[in-house]
Formats: sequence, C-alpha cells, structure tokens
Amino acid sequence: MPRAALFDLDRTLVRKETASLYVRYQRSIGEATWRDAARMSLWVAQYTLGVIDAAQVAAKAMRTLAGMPEIVMAARCDDWFRRYVEEHVCDRGRAAVAEHHARGDIVAIVTGGSPYGARPLARRLGIEHVVASELEVGADGCFTGRPIEPLAYGHGKVIRTTRLAEVLGFRLEESIFYTDSYTDLPLLEAVAEQVIVNPDPRLSRIARRRGWRIETW
Repeated sequence: MPRAALFDLDRTLVRKETASLYVRYQRSIGEATWRDAARMSLWVAQYTLGVIDAAQVAAKAMRTLAGMPEIVMAARCDDWFRRYVEEHVCDRGRAAVAEHHARGDIVAIVTGGSPYGARPLARRLGIEHVVASELEVGADGCFTGRPIEPLAYGHGKVIRTTRLAEVLGFRLEESIFYTDSYTDLPLLEAVAEQVIVNPDPRLSRIARRRGWRIETW
C-alpha cells in the first residue's frame, strides 16, 4: 500500500500567507483597497490564533465571487502565483517534496484555501493531488457564491483528506503531514508522522510537549 506525504501550503510550502498576497495582487489590478488589506490582516491574525469563525469568513469571501466565471479565477491565480507567490516558495519545501517523490510516495497539498490558489504551486512542484476548500460552480460555469461543505479547515481537512485516501488507496494513519498551524491539529492527530514547520505559538507548544519534529523552512 502506498504512503502519502501531505503538505500544508501557507507558511509551510510558501513562507507567506497567500490570502494576503492575493489581496496585494487585487490592489495591483484595482480590485481591492487598503481597507480590504487591513481586513485580511485581521483575518490572518485570527486564523493564526485559532479564534476565527472560518465558515463565516469563507461565506463572506465566496459571496463576492458570485457570477465570476471559474475560468477567469483560474487564469488570475496563475498570474498571481507567477507575480506574487513563486518567490516565496521554500527551498526546503521543494526538497522535501522531491524526496517524497523519489521514494514513490503519493504527494498532496492539503490547504484551507481554494484549489485555484493551490494548483499553480502543485504544477510547479509536480504535485498531482490537491485537497482544498471547494467553491460551488453553476451550470453556466460561474461561481454561485456558496462553498461546498465541508471546508478544508479543522476536522474538515480530515474528512476531505480521508476521501482522497479512499480514492488513491493510502491509509491516513500511515501518512506524514507537514504544517505550521494549530488549526491543523485534527489532521496532525490522524497521521502517523508529524512534521511541524515554522509553527505558530500554540502549535509550537503542543509539538514540544508531544515530541513532534519541528523544522524551520
């Protein structure tokens, strides 16, 4: 049975919060203001502390996408990745992905963000699988402004990653997971091996107490 290596995206494979980088991109094309940037900074801080209502924030963000063609979002994220994200991809993250590929492991990005934000990085690193928070697309090819439950957040990441495991034939309890975030504790507790990368303060304390491997990328 194959083994899986699962990688979080923000502050793990990428040094920055990609949501903040996307707001910078939106500002560059005239679609966001400094108030939007400030609001995003607040959400990022709340996410880091694990005190955010993820479902409520996601619902607000997704409503703004209602009516946008899915193909437009995909193209924008490709441009955004090239201009704002690629320079922040961690060299040690690239090396870890390459090492797992060399071993023959199944490699997947598991992120609370959208698949449109994760796929450009997945393509660049040769990662075939992405677990993410899905957005509902209507018959017209446009976003409806609603998420597809569950979000890939907290226990929702476990549910969505379990579905991938069932499709690909790996066991979650034999997998390795790399992440920085306390909010990923449910998935960390579900896998065999935990690698804590650039951890937030709460996860750092838990990792040290449990003897989990901690790395700085």
